[in-house]
Amino acid sequence: MSAVFLNQLGLACALGADRDAVAAALFAAEAPGGLVQSDIASPGQPLAVGCVPGELPSLDELDVALRGRNNMLLELALSSIRSDVQALVAKHGADRVAVVLGTSTSGVGESEAAHRYYLAHGRWPDNFHYSQQEMGMPARFIASRLGLRGPAHVISTACSSSAKALASAARLLHAGLADAVVAGGADSLCAFTVAGFSALGSVAEARCQPFSRHRCGINIGEGAALFVVTRDPGPVRLSGWGESSDAHHMSAPEPEGQGPERAIRAALERAGLQPSDIDYVNLHGTATPQNDAMEARMMARVFGPGVPCSSTKSLTGHTLGAAGAIEAGIAWITLAQNPGRHLPPHWWDGAADPELPPIHLVAPGTRALHPPRRVLSQSFAFGGSNAALVLEATA
Repeated sequence: MSAVFLNQLGLACALGADRDAVAAALFAAEAPGGLVQSDIASPGQPLAVGCVPGELPSLDELDVALRGRNNMLLELALSSIRSDVQALVAKHGADRVAVVLGTSTSGVGESEAAHRYYLAHGRWPDNFHYSQQEMGMPARFIASRLGLRGPAHVISTACSSSAKALASAARLLHAGLADAVVAGGADSLCAFTVAGFSALGSVAEARCQPFSRHRCGINIGEGAALFVVTRDPGPVRLSGWGESSDAHHMSAPEPEGQGPERAIRAALERAGLQPSDIDYVNLHGTATPQNDAMEARMMARVFGPGVPCSSTKSLTGHTLGAAGAIEAGIAWITLAQNPGRHLPPHWWDGAADPELPPIHLVAPGTRALHPPRRVLSQSFAFGGSNAALVLEATA
């Protein structure tokens, strides 16, 4: 089976509007960045959320159906990889370049605004088209912006969506259905997701505290990550992926993490690695009581207390359907854009939960003794949908 490489990365999240800005903010040791207090998605009730900083690209020149905040985030991430994809189109043809993305919101924010307008005016606003809210819109948008005619689809399995999109991209390449894939995901802040998680009692007002005894819920974030995935050698190899399904509960994880463990072991087996070969694990780490308890038990069982790990959701917020790709982007930066050998830090209050087995959470400012070579990123979603990715540096 031929190797699959993540050749380029376009990334925008609460830590920065491009990959370089994200890398600089990610490894800062002085104070955590990313989250801000805002009521953008909870009018009248400011919460800590992960907003992409700065002004987003305008899409006013496009058809109404292609506009929206989610697509603005994709356009921002696309700006870093556009020339690379165009070169692949010239090399292979537009029908040999595919698109696979993950999302959970798509254009729900535009639908919310349109319904408010309809209630006030008795008609839909001119800047709304029903297809903005379709789950397939992100893939349609990217294909349209790049003139691609290969397979294009969206995976929407909540918080595992865009991790699964990268696995799907690898399968397209292995099956010979494409020579290159634009893969990743995007999700945008909207009231729907904040209200939904608030109804579950899962939203924290301040910065979240993954694995702390004081953890009390998540921060919602937004962002986009896009990879250029090919069989051509690049700086990072997608050497393993694994997927599983618990079917334990609609929103609660299986307490012992048996499904996540199956996904992780499948990813390691595909990569030809043992748990001891992994230099760093990016945890799902939502800061909800049940997820963190499950994940800590599973990590202690699979990796023991030695492997460095962290949750970066206290920096980016939980970006839901985009989380798998954004956190794979953080893994990519750790391997390919990290001359200081830094490990992504775990920002929390340091109050370990005595009910959880100990795991090695990375302190801010930590540098590895050797350049990190192999990173595992794990994503766990509602309904027990689990995905794990193994990324390896090639240089």
